[in-house]
Amino acid sequence: MTQDDGEFDSLVRKRIRALRVAQGWSLDELATRARLSPSTLSRIENGQRRLALDQLVTLARALDTTLDQLVETATDDVISSPVIDSAHQLMRWSVRADPGMTVVRQRMTDPPPDSPSRMRAHPGREWLVVLSGTAVLLLGNRRFRVETNQAAEFPTMVPHAIGAEAGPCELLGIFDRDARRSHQRNDDSTGSPDSPSR
Repeated sequence: MTQDDGEFDSLVRKRIRALRVAQGWSLDELATRARLSPSTLSRIENGQRRLALDQLVTLARALDTTLDQLVETATDDVISSPVIDSAHQLMRWSVRADPGMTVVRQRMTDPPPDSPSRMRAHPGREWLVVLSGTAVLLLGNRRFRVETNQAAEFPTMVPHAIGAEAGPCELLGIFDRDARRSHQRNDDSTGSPDSPSR
């Protein structure tokens, strides 16, 4: 076995244990779910038993993951830099594990629009957290104040808009694939910023 094989083996064993602990399961609980004996599972986690493909498939299923995720080793691209859009005062990152997801950081200074006709609705979901200041989220007929360190998550089929309250605010937003596409189409057709909800 090469050093790389040993590191891979150790990584998979640590991952099995970490996933078990994250679920709050004892060795006995995971062993029951995976139809293994607790002593076999213990030896797998501790490196005293060879990793067999059939056991890894069973463990992945029991841990609610895939074999690919259980044995994944690619960690080269840990750090990523944002695409900066100075015109709209935002930074945008792609999520490598899910290319449909986009993370956006934006500074807002304007209040939300006062006309319901300027609220947007489109397929998808959005999640945002206020990094500083206070944001106002208009969602249908409801108005929410989202303060520093508070988050909001909502389906974007509900007409929505967001803006700052009493001074600038900074937001970090996460868009699923549908919400991201809608914002990109809006940017292409109107030139308006890809804000969490404008």
